[in-house]
Amino acid sequence: MGTLTAAQIKDQAQRLGFHKVGIAPVGPWQDGAEARLQAWLEQGYQADMAWMADPRRQDITQVLPSARSLICLALNYYTPHPRPQGPEYAKISRYGWGRDYHRVLQRRLKALTLWLQDQAPEVEARYYVDTGPVQDKVWAQRAGLGWIGKNGNVITREYGSWVFLGEIVTNLVLEPDKPHTDHCGTCDRCLQACPTGAIAAPFVVDANRCIAYHTIENRSPALPEAIASHLQGWVAGCDICQDVCPWNQRFAKPSDIEDFQPYSWNVGPTLAELAQISEDDWQARFPASALRRIKPEMLRRNAQASLPAIADS
Repeated sequence: MGTLTAAQIKDQAQRLGFHKVGIAPVGPWQDGAEARLQAWLEQGYQADMAWMADPRRQDITQVLPSARSLICLALNYYTPHPRPQGPEYAKISRYGWGRDYHRVLQRRLKALTLWLQDQAPEVEARYYVDTGPVQDKVWAQRAGLGWIGKNGNVITREYGSWVFLGEIVTNLVLEPDKPHTDHCGTCDRCLQACPTGAIAAPFVVDANRCIAYHTIENRSPALPEAIASHLQGWVAGCDICQDVCPWNQRFAKPSDIEDFQPYSWNVGPTLAELAQISEDDWQARFPASALRRIKPEMLRRNAQASLPAIADS
């Protein structure tokens, strides 16, 4: 089909500002990823994230019947701003410091998809950022972008795990890249550092015990005590398993994407101010932000859960 080559697509992706691009062919794969997902679901590790059981995640041709390749892409989002020290400060995961990454990636993915279709009108393509029924981390490893670490994040040699992932599913037959090999070795720093034991085993994360899951996805009025007592000030996501990763400590590079620079008020808010945040304040504090998924009542809940720890310290 057409004359588009993998090299041409990679060149255009880089012109559009993507930091990494790789290509994976559509199956059959013998890496066991689909079986691992099924086993994870059977353990109930998805908690209330029912969408993780969407059968399309285990068969990419249910997403696009003509799919022959996935173009996998990554953007480095790391910024080196230090968090202020002190138990009175709330902690927000770096991914949410700046502009909503969905918007940033989708803009580039749409541009690349339109470019593909301009080159060859017969191209079929669908792009996804995080929200589609695609095992984005699995495909990123298959496309050679990096490997899935013991903490469940994709780790790249160039940027550590501070990357956002997106992919284009297409009917183009393209020269694939080699799948990435694992380079976690015997390191278990992420397992040891997690205060709630959410990394149930190497490469297996139990959302029921994950601070990031509970602060972002849990809609209950109160957090489980086993989580609330170990928040350590986290109110929106959690970076502990990334902060301790040697690959991140050695290879993190500041992003050149202005949209990922933090809104200054997201780096070091206090727990006290977020514990009382109003609807109007929430609207003003999180414009065009991925953190809008965390509604005001949830943010208040998360911050209030850490306040007793300050009083006891």
